Amino acid sequence: MNQQTPSPNGTPHRRTFLKTAATAVAAPYFVPASVFGATAPSNRVNLGMVGLGNQGMLNLKLFLENKDCTVLAVCDVNRGSYGYKEPKDFYGRDPAREMVEKAYAKKAPGGSYKGCDAYTDFREVLSRDDIDAVVLTTPDHWHGVMTIKAAEAGKDIYCEKPLGLTIAEQIAMAESVRKHNRILQTGSHERSNPVIRSACELVRSGAIGKVHRVVTNVGRHNKVGPGPGWEPMPVPDTLDYDLWLGPAPEAPYHKDRCLYNFRFNYDYAGGQVANFGAHSLDIAQWGLGTDDTGPVQVESVYADFLPEGSLFNAATYTHFRLKYASGVVVESMTAEPSVRCLFEGEDGVIRIDNQARNFVTIPGSIKVEAGLTDVPEQYRSNADHHQNFLDCVRSRKEPNAPVEIGHRSATLCHLGNIASRLGGKFGWDPTAQRFTGSRAETANEMLAVKQRGVWTV
Repeated sequence: MNQQTPSPNGTPHRRTFLKTAATAVAAPYFVPASVFGATAPSNRVNLGMVGLGNQGMLNLKLFLENKDCTVLAVCDVNRGSYGYKEPKDFYGRDPAREMVEKAYAKKAPGGSYKGCDAYTDFREVLSRDDIDAVVLTTPDHWHGVMTIKAAEAGKDIYCEKPLGLTIAEQIAMAESVRKHNRILQTGSHERSNPVIRSACELVRSGAIGKVHRVVTNVGRHNKVGPGPGWEPMPVPDTLDYDLWLGPAPEAPYHKDRCLYNFRFNYDYAGGQVANFGAHSLDIAQWGLGTDDTGPVQVESVYADFLPEGSLFNAATYTHFRLKYASGVVVESMTAEPSVRCLFEGEDGVIRIDNQARNFVTIPGSIKVEAGLTDVPEQYRSNADHHQNFLDCVRSRKEPNAPVEIGHRSATLCHLGNIASRLGGKFGWDPTAQRFTGSRAETANEMLAVKQRGVWTV
């Protein structure tokens, strides 16, 4: 990628940025139709992949296998390094471009393909007229800025879960997506899982009677960060650290702040509550039929944190309770889960397993009478969700997990985190999307965070 001259605040000068972006698209690479399969070029969705870490590389791999799209560009602030979820993982923009070119070279005449550009700055991807949609698999603190700028640029968006870092940010994202008539698919892939759809439809049909309690599980921290007294480290020459921080506060670099471990710091994510909880609490919302609303109360039952001064500041263990106007209570707790979501009704129970491949009814006759004994245990999960996104980009129909659903489900995660951090019980108005009651002022201050520099949304 071409180098840019930084402005005084560390962001590219507009003139330099536009010149660089124009250069990137000046000479498109011609690729024979045989490279991408039978789908006509005019019907294929051209993609830009932004964020090529752990989940980003998985998304890239699956989109490369899809004949209804073409990956034209990859973007990451990391050129390429180890240090992601597993020690052997070598990810970033250069490994991603290599993956694209190897995948398409297998089908290209002569076995060669050089049609994928790699960028550091996502705005260069958005500037390209030949890209229809972007796939955002970045740390959570970037979701809002990137989604809004993508919508303004006329791009459709696949945004990983949780939808955003804060509730206020998510509201702005939804408003922008609708204002610019864009398709947005939240990466809550269970929404494209026929097994989970069947389970949620069974709950909503009244098969277990009136639901009075739902239990959802959140996984424990799977990484260990440095405790109080940790020392800053030199920034690797492979990483644009200032751009990695983006809208987040300035902070000294440490390897455990970035890459996979971002999720354990509230400046960048919502801990495992917003990671795993974005799946389990989304299923709870779906089964309860509350996609367009939320609870009226949130209560922290218990929360445990590392010592003050630790690099990881997200709660290591949480148990919070959400109460709905209907009287239903949703319990969310940290566990080594064998169950992802469990619905308890007056006449029975529906239990969805942790991998969301199957569900059990108690009594078993509920599933038999519904004719669901042959529900397949295997599904393509992310791949089906990606396909639904591509189909909707072309048809302009609503995807399975549109922006509003992603917002409402992630809101439960944020409510749980705010209650856990402050302690106690809080009223919540799901229409006004504000806290109510005696401590509302303090809690409402946590609905948004101050964003840095040019990245305010």
